[in-house]
Amino acid sequence: MADFDYDKIKDMEYDPNRGCYVGKNGEEFHVTPYSNGSGYKYDYYDRSPYGNAPHNSTHVKSDLNENWSRTDNDRDNGTQDKSSGSGCYLTTACMNHMQDNFDDSCNELMTLRWFRDNFVNKEDIKHYYDVAPIIVDKINSIPDSNKIYKWIYEQVVQPCVVAIQNKNYEFAYNRYKNSVLALEEQFINCELENNNSKILKRIK
Repeated sequence: MADFDYDKIKDMEYDPNRGCYVGKNGEEFHVTPYSNGSGYKYDYYDRSPYGNAPHNSTHVKSDLNENWSRTDNDRDNGTQDKSSGSGCYLTTACMNHMQDNFDDSCNELMTLRWFRDNFVNKEDIKHYYDVAPIIVDKINSIPDSNKIYKWIYEQVVQPCVVAIQNKNYEFAYNRYKNSVLALEEQFINCELENNNSKILKRIK
C-alpha cells in the first residue's frame, strides 16, 4: 500500500463483525476498494470513529498506477497535513504544476488516460509503467526536480493534450513515446552506464 505507516497496522486483526482490522487499544483500519476496481482507500483511526470520542486519523487513496494522496488529521493539536505522490511522471508533473488545485480527474489526466486506453498499444503501456516509477524516483532525488517536472508539463503534457483534443493522435503518440525514451535515457540508462564504468574501472 502506498505511503502508509506499516507499524501502525501490522499487529491488527480482522474483525468480521466490525468489517475492519482492529488493534489492541481500539484502533481501526478500513480497506475499501473503489467501485470501478481502479484502486483502494485506506482509513486508519487511533480510536473508533463512531460516537463522540475525538480521534486522530490517516486517510490514503491509492490507484493501481501508484498514484496516491494522504491526509493526516491530528485532532489533539487541531492540524491537518496533506501529501501526495505518483509512480507516473505525467501525473507528478500535473501535481507539481497545479499544486493545491490538483485534481486526479483534471482535464489533462483524463484526456491522457482516454488516449492511453484507446490508442497506445499494450507493450508501450507496460513499458511506461515499468520505467516511470524509476524515473520519478530519480527526478525526485535531484535538487532541480521542479524544473524537470515543469519541462515535462510544458513540453509533454500540454502539447499532447492539445494534439489529442485536435485529433492529431500521431503527434500525441510520438511526443509521448519520445518523452519516455528521452527520460529513460537520461535517468535510467545513463546511470547504468556510469555504474558499469565504475565497476569496470575497479576490475581493471
